[in-house]
Amino acid sequence: MSAPAEQLAAPDPVSRLAARLGRRYRDRITAAVTLPPRPARTAPLPGGLDRRLEAALAARGIRALYSHQAEAWAHVAAGRHVVVATPTASGKSLCYHLPVLQAVLGGGARALYLFPTKALAQDQVAELLALDEAGGLGVRADTFDGDTPGDARRAIRTRADIVVTNPDMLHQGILPHHTRWARLFEGLRYVVVDELHVYRGVFGSHVANVLRRLRRIARFYGAEPVFILCSATIGNPRELAERLVGAPVEAVTESGAPAGARHLLLWNPPVVNPDLGIRASARSQSTRIARAAVRAGLRTIVFARTRLMVEILTRYLKDVFDRDPRRPPRVAGYRGGYLPTARRATERALREGAVHCVVATSALELGVDIGGLDVAVLNGYPGSVAAAWQRLGRAGRRGRPALGVLVAGSDLLDQYVIRHPEFFLEASPERARIDPDQLLILLDHVRCAAFELPFRDGERFGGVDVGELLAYLEAQGVLYREGGRWHWIADSYPANSVSLRSVAEGNFVVVDESADGGRVIAEVDYASAPVTLYEGAIYLVQARPYQVERLDWTGRKAYVRPTRADYYTEAIDYARLRILDRCAAARWGAAVAAHGEVHLVRRVAGYKKIRYYSHENVGYGEVRLPDQEMHTTAAWWQLDPEALERAFASRDEALDGFLGAAYALHHVAALHLMAEPRDLGRAVGDGEAGWCSVVGADGRGGIRGADGSALEAGALARFRPTVFLYDAYPGGIGLSEPLYEARAQVVAGALALVRECACRAGCPACVGPVLAGDEAGVRTPRAAALRVLELLAGDGP
Repeated sequence: MSAPAEQLAAPDPVSRLAARLGRRYRDRITAAVTLPPRPARTAPLPGGLDRRLEAALAARGIRALYSHQAEAWAHVAAGRHVVVATPTASGKSLCYHLPVLQAVLGGGARALYLFPTKALAQDQVAELLALDEAGGLGVRADTFDGDTPGDARRAIRTRADIVVTNPDMLHQGILPHHTRWARLFEGLRYVVVDELHVYRGVFGSHVANVLRRLRRIARFYGAEPVFILCSATIGNPRELAERLVGAPVEAVTESGAPAGARHLLLWNPPVVNPDLGIRASARSQSTRIARAAVRAGLRTIVFARTRLMVEILTRYLKDVFDRDPRRPPRVAGYRGGYLPTARRATERALREGAVHCVVATSALELGVDIGGLDVAVLNGYPGSVAAAWQRLGRAGRRGRPALGVLVAGSDLLDQYVIRHPEFFLEASPERARIDPDQLLILLDHVRCAAFELPFRDGERFGGVDVGELLAYLEAQGVLYREGGRWHWIADSYPANSVSLRSVAEGNFVVVDESADGGRVIAEVDYASAPVTLYEGAIYLVQARPYQVERLDWTGRKAYVRPTRADYYTEAIDYARLRILDRCAAARWGAAVAAHGEVHLVRRVAGYKKIRYYSHENVGYGEVRLPDQEMHTTAAWWQLDPEALERAFASRDEALDGFLGAAYALHHVAALHLMAEPRDLGRAVGDGEAGWCSVVGADGRGGIRGADGSALEAGALARFRPTVFLYDAYPGGIGLSEPLYEARAQVVAGALALVRECACRAGCPACVGPVLAGDEAGVRTPRAAALRVLELLAGDGP
């Protein structure tokens, strides 16, 4: 229910802060919502529960189940696979701990727990051990991951009742060596898959195939485990679970857990330049809110969309609260790339209350135990309703009142959500998409499965007839068919060459050369390295700046030294696409739309130096790194050259229009598909990788040739710009075809959005940032983008 700011006042400090912000910044708040406290709905403990387990629950203060826990128990007891999709901190872990412990105490049963991160796995082992100690259960549970010592690994294989691991370790460390795990597979009663909503896109498609291999091996040992899956609120938990497991799954979606009062503010920064549609930065507003929360004694988390923004916000908050180096820090950053020991230390400090404010990426979106938080600030819309609610849910755990503030950035999607609060408050969470039968992914896992167990003639893999793939692998010399079976004969170890999460193997380590002998201070994944670790980059760790002196690309090492630079750096990159195959195409008027397969080349061309606080550009630098290549799928739009000549006075003006149209189409497509913008990439080029249009260091559009050199649009022999929206994952995850099918709605939505924008020349809420000076009418990207979109819609001249 909605409530005016003056009605938010209440005795607790969270509500007082919400009321104070509502009064003081009334003009910036587009919606103020209060969700009332929700009482618990409970059910008695199940009949026949082992007395030792009942005593362990009582020792933890649990004498009844929430209704969703009881519903999950009933499904599992009946041997049905189940997915539990309820809000953060609703007690989902008991939905699987209870049946698993009951089965283990009954004798002979084993269970496998899968978590997407090591931190979550360690959390769950700690919870299991606490239950074990409380009731003297004698259950043996331990983590099996890359950090597990060799002697412990042997003990876990032979004695553990519950093995807690991650999909990567299951894929590379357990399934290929299943004979060593015979005891686990022979008694495998339950498989737990937590944080289900993470298994989407290419990662989810890989994990679905890993689970196909798991079920295949379990059947070989005579086991048919029940799957218990848990998820944050998403739009299709049953569908996603069934795609992952490959079998019917029951869904439990109504939570019986209690919840404290929750205040939500949607916050739009004030406009500072109406003509250009420029608003005060989201980071300035987020730090303002966080400062107020910490000064009110409230424990606060600030979510940022990028690792760089985590460091910038951490710097700004440390400048306020951590000026005295003799006192323990009150502010900490938390993101991927920090060493595990540093992340665990921050988690511990949060649980103990030593850190009052943490700035994090989605790394803390998942259910790592960080204690009770009071305030969650989102620095920018994370790209999906589901992700936003998941992050807001990190505050107010254990029934405490909570305040969540969504601070909008200037870009199109943020402004749409903040100006249409009903979309955010009423939209059903997005659907998670996977495509386990995508040919390249499927082939990888058929290879792995054949190594683990021979295929029989006619055997299906996850319901797929893989006869042609087996014949292909025989032709490649890795399989041999004899007596109706396909045997692995190669010396290679296929799982070792298949990454579940990225295109290429090998993280980069960041080495501080100023320390004696060099000291590793962080690690960076392969995909992020080109835009993070180029020579001259400023790399930040807990807001402390280091300059990259040299990058050993082959050895996967970046050598850095501490610096006192008053600026940070941002990479400038662009993508060239070549159309490989058109799967379908449609023409109307001067416009053509199509979808199919493309080859993408991504290049980091340079970087900008941006001063703290003022955020002015204070310099540029060049970057020379290997190109990153990818085969994926895309939808694209083109216009006939004759129509362009009639509509535009120059090719430069047409390029401005295509860049602005691509910006609008990209964000409208993400909304239409209920996908996150990062799942789609966008590019403007000629479709043959001969040239691509880029936004340069000066903010203006330009053209780069295949060799990276600058070109003049007027000098091109053939000029037919193409707007690409491509799947940002190798091989694609199935977004391009539905985008092509919805091409008319997407173009119409982008056209309406640009037409209705109140800016003059263009702005981040319609066609992207526009430079000061363009509003004089010399170059007006908004008008040019309107003409392109009108032609694509068939409304133009």
